[in-house]
Amino acid sequence: MAIEIERKFLVDHVLWERALSERALWDNAREQPGVEGVRYRQGYLCPGTGITVRVRIAGEQAFVTIKGPTHGYSRAEYEYPVPLQDAEEMLSSLCQQPLIEKIRYRIGYARHIWEVDVFQGANSGLILAEIELPSEDTRFDLPPWLGREVSGDPRYFNSALARTPQPDPIPST
Repeated sequence: MAIEIERKFLVDHVLWERALSERALWDNAREQPGVEGVRYRQGYLCPGTGITVRVRIAGEQAFVTIKGPTHGYSRAEYEYPVPLQDAEEMLSSLCQQPLIEKIRYRIGYARHIWEVDVFQGANSGLILAEIELPSEDTRFDLPPWLGREVSGDPRYFNSALARTPQPDPIPST
């Protein structure tokens, strides 16, 4: 069984923009290649069933992903490539609207890869960072542009953002 172990954090807009403009996203031990984001569009089939079925276009590639319920920071995940035209049709005719639209940046920091999503469309203004880990107890360093952790907050699941957009970060309570 394929397992996804993921932690998710809000991103501080000011620190992110500064790091992006200064190309200072990587730790000092890594060479700093050019930063280029990839445009993502994704939608969800059968919402509210406890199982997530996602259709995603990432750049020029398309996938269908099936995810099980989250337990701690883990859940089952299966992903399959599909033809781009099929994904376009599913996004426009089968998926709930609005679609999730974002630019994803892959950033190396302290021996891990962070995926930073700068949301557009209905969630414009929201920036989230995710890290996938080999185990739930894996230790990792936090980049300076991270805000508070929202891994367990269902409002920040992408499937929830499709149903209830969060155009601005939700304040800490």
